[in-house]
Amino acid sequence: MPTMPGPDKDGAPLPVDQAEAKAVHGWEDGEQEPEFKPLTREQAQQWRAGQPELSVWRLVGVQVLVGVLSGLLVWLFSRQMSLALSVLFGAASVFIPTALMAYGLTSGALSRLMSGYARASFASFLLWEGVKVLLVVAMLWSSPALVPDLSWLGLLAGLVLTLKVYWFGLWFQVRRPH
Repeated sequence: MPTMPGPDKDGAPLPVDQAEAKAVHGWEDGEQEPEFKPLTREQAQQWRAGQPELSVWRLVGVQVLVGVLSGLLVWLFSRQMSLALSVLFGAASVFIPTALMAYGLTSGALSRLMSGYARASFASFLLWEGVKVLLVVAMLWSSPALVPDLSWLGLLAGLVLTLKVYWFGLWFQVRRPH
């Protein structure tokens, strides 16, 4: 006989019958969770070998390429140098801070020293992310003084196009055969 749904310990409503329980929560009464088995060293190395290698410098290079190509395309179609410079500056407001962060996280002796310590690596990441955000804000704030006849729409277009490289990079990395 079906029971009335009510909240469980997490506040989620309980399912009315077992089929619904299986569909919603992925469990049945009496079903045990599979036991967790850690990987051996060889299995972990084999798993790592099958994973794609992600390079932050490749990401920065693609961001530069997208920024330059978008600025060039805008100039070719509009023949307005101020609009093309606005797009380029918007793109540079993304890839210059990203390159600085990548350098800070990968190239310093301190970063190599901290790589063995999770908390120190995380703190370093937060520090460089803060530097990156501050540099982006400073570049956008100074853009009217640096770019003659600034087009805010062009600046925003270059910024957004270059930011989307993260998503396309992730999408290509997931779709690439291992």
